[in-house]
Amino acid sequence: MKSLLKTLSFSFLFFCFISIVNAQEKQKFTISGYVKDASNGEFSIGATIYIKELKKGANTNVYGFYSVTVEKGMYQVIVSYVGYENFEQEVSLDKDIRLNVDLKPISINVKEVEVTSERLDKNVYSTNMGTVKLDMAEIKKLPAFMGEVDILKTIQLLPGVKAAGDGNAGFYVRGGGPDQNLILLDEAVVYNASHLLGFFSVFNGDAISSVNLIKGGMPAQYGGRLASVLDIQMKEGNNKSYHAEGGLGIISSRLTVEGPLKKDKSSFIVSARRTYADVLANAAAKPGTTQKNSKVYFYDVNAKLNYRLSDKDRVFVSGYFGRDVMGFVDQAAAFKLGITWGNGTGVVRWNHLFSPKLFMNVSGIFSDYKFSFGAEQSGFEFKLFSGIRDWNAKVDFGYYPTIRHQVKFGANYIFHTFTPTSVSAKSGDTNFDFGAVKKDKAHEMALYLSDDFDLTEKIKINAGLRYSYFMQIGPFDRYQKDPRTGQTTGIVHYNSNKKVADYGGLEPRVNIRFQLNSKSSIKASYTYNLQYIHLASLSALTLPTDTWVPCSELVQPQKGTQYALGYFRNFKDNMFETSVEVYYKDLKNQIEYKEGSLPGADVNDNSDNSFVFGKGQAYGTEFFIKKRLGKFNGWIGYTLSYTIRTFPDLNMGQSFYAKYDRRHDVSIVLNYDFNKKWSVSTVWVYGTGNAVTIPVSYYFIDGGLVTEYGDKNAFRMPAYHRLDLSVTYTPNKDKHWERKKARVTRRYERKGKDVANIMFPRKWAKEYESSWNLSVYNVYNRHNYYILYFANEGSAYDGSLKIKAKGVFLFGIVPSITWNFKF
Repeated sequence: MKSLLKTLSFSFLFFCFISIVNAQEKQKFTISGYVKDASNGEFSIGATIYIKELKKGANTNVYGFYSVTVEKGMYQVIVSYVGYENFEQEVSLDKDIRLNVDLKPISINVKEVEVTSERLDKNVYSTNMGTVKLDMAEIKKLPAFMGEVDILKTIQLLPGVKAAGDGNAGFYVRGGGPDQNLILLDEAVVYNASHLLGFFSVFNGDAISSVNLIKGGMPAQYGGRLASVLDIQMKEGNNKSYHAEGGLGIISSRLTVEGPLKKDKSSFIVSARRTYADVLANAAAKPGTTQKNSKVYFYDVNAKLNYRLSDKDRVFVSGYFGRDVMGFVDQAAAFKLGITWGNGTGVVRWNHLFSPKLFMNVSGIFSDYKFSFGAEQSGFEFKLFSGIRDWNAKVDFGYYPTIRHQVKFGANYIFHTFTPTSVSAKSGDTNFDFGAVKKDKAHEMALYLSDDFDLTEKIKINAGLRYSYFMQIGPFDRYQKDPRTGQTTGIVHYNSNKKVADYGGLEPRVNIRFQLNSKSSIKASYTYNLQYIHLASLSALTLPTDTWVPCSELVQPQKGTQYALGYFRNFKDNMFETSVEVYYKDLKNQIEYKEGSLPGADVNDNSDNSFVFGKGQAYGTEFFIKKRLGKFNGWIGYTLSYTIRTFPDLNMGQSFYAKYDRRHDVSIVLNYDFNKKWSVSTVWVYGTGNAVTIPVSYYFIDGGLVTEYGDKNAFRMPAYHRLDLSVTYTPNKDKHWERKKARVTRRYERKGKDVANIMFPRKWAKEYESSWNLSVYNVYNRHNYYILYFANEGSAYDGSLKIKAKGVFLFGIVPSITWNFKF
């Protein structure tokens, strides 16, 4: 396998070098520049630049930059982006040209057929497989639980992406675990993406510009995870004028403010949210009750500013901070409980344009996740905490030698600091010794190169190669165990910065598209990934108590190989987009806890001493149909899949279905705009029940009841299904304009001025917008079980003992109403 990877890697590098050199033989010139929104100055990510005569084009990167190099001549350049009027200009190309484009938002009078996105046949034409770009306007139309727009719950409606269930924002992609998803916010890793134990995600929709999900054919610039990439970019802020938007809901409110620091050159955006269900509950609770002293809430803040130093240099600074707080006080029992967790990120980026063909971005990134638990009663205090912190430096280059090639290369370095579960306790003035707080440290680095190029008119290839390296370093104590008794037999100490263990390897990726005709194509992909950090979880759910751990002497990198094949076809002038994709994954060095492990069992021990290791396979078929245009739009997705794990130390070495295996998964998303005022959206989901392990028999030994469990994950919970509905009412903006016009007229009349020739700017009609959204979650009140448990009824002594399975569900029907505003 290693020799094959080396052969493929060197062949790829040689081919890229030869093809790029050959592309330079003829005299060519470059059109390059930035594409942005004319109304607010925001860069347009993924806008299409199309050369009509060549029937080829390119897309802007995440900073709105594009570069197209073609032979000398006259060309018609067309720039398009979702929700904007097309920009067209004839260009005489006999030298390098800088063409910055300001796209105008679509006016309400423009015909629907002219409302184009990035290239409408992009799903057929590009090499992308398993990649979905979501529009925030589309996300905000969907029914929202408790009125909170949720990006993570939206991506769970896509084929191949499975939800963990009610009350959980974790998601599973093509048989991968929740730790195998790389979640990025402005390039910073988000380690726990949920609020309130998974009921909401950490992403505030008002602060988000773009959402891109990659579940197959991962490009070489991404690494460190096996299953998927969720790349989320924040808005940059309006550099033309000041604006605010927000919303008031039943349990939460949000506010976003943006505007120019220096018009057309610099801007900022600040967005904040907080829930206040605890405030309302405390106000309604009677004095002296436990409810009066309870608190459950979250808050988060997004902030970003950017500055254009010159036409070749831009600087961006962005950050996120969020916390969840849960507390309980029982004064009568002298008991206190407090739990907090949350993420913090900070990113500084510098863009530089070396030439029309060479773009660079340098990033310094900070990412932090912390969890803490504290309890106190009658003078006894107990605390438990864990977390992970990263310092990350990266540089990325985009090189555009010709219209047929888009080359990317770069390097990345991360310094990890892991805080596995640590415990402290005291009673009065007496401190209990649980050892010093453990911090595991590691270096992770990577180099990558990729080229997206046209081999022929019908064959397009995206080939990439990534080399990654990981090293765990001291200070570190290795607790050595007796394999029979599990008792500690010795401790090996590693001094600061001394190597404990290291791993590395090549990660080749390739996507190939074969164009059948203008409406359809066949694509294939091969992806090999290494993952060096892992999420240790005792639950089938993603909880804040889960801890991140590094590779070590015992824990080897997870390895994932994915093969995928797909057929893509568009109908009715790209109004309908369809695809069928099949995939197979081979997973090695998968991690689970040993049977009987408990949280905190690694105190005065290494967490990896509680792990067992195995392998896995995942395979399935995904069907997708989407209607993109028109008043009636939406999509239907269906996935048939299998996810299997085999661990020598679990289930007697027999293979078992993973806890997130789901045979059938269906999502139906429909939107209909009745008119400018009224729109309705509905979502229906269905999924095979989760795999769980249950008791199969009971018997008595020495008068005690003994439970015998069946094979691991051999039982299915009842199927999950749910219908959500949303209705949005948007008052006519002209009424606001008429009211403002009337106020100004009255003011002029009171002053005795002539009102006949007053000029009323039409832009007043756009200064204030509002809407009301009514959402109903779980319309037909389906009881979807969150957990199963078994209760004893009767007595064993008189023969009336019965064991009954019971289920707990979280939500029945949940209505909510939200008022949204923007000015």
